[in-house]
Amino acid sequence: VVAFGLALSLLWAMAALVIHDPAVVIGIANAVLIPLSFASNIFVQPSTMPGWLQAFIDVNPLSHVATAARYLMNDTGGSGGAVAWSLTATATIFLVCAPLTLRLYNKRG
Repeated sequence: VVAFGLALSLLWAMAALVIHDPAVVIGIANAVLIPLSFASNIFVQPSTMPGWLQAFIDVNPLSHVATAARYLMNDTGGSGGAVAWSLTATATIFLVCAPLTLRLYNKRG
């Protein structure tokens, strides 16, 4: 969960380096993260949601991170898929955003 949060922080740092207004960056972050949070399995069981939303939950990285954290905290079996998906999503976000953020930061200074 912490690694996923740090990877996302690189995304928002990159946005802040491109858009120089902090209020706009916060607005964009909220516009992205709030729908991702509510369209995930963090608050509600996916089985109670419509089919189209269940399909989105299956590919939502926040859902996979939450599922992996639940499995690992409860020490239940079957956590391998969710953990692997979460680590893959985290690594992908990091590998894309880290070089771009560092390049933008170096150009700024």
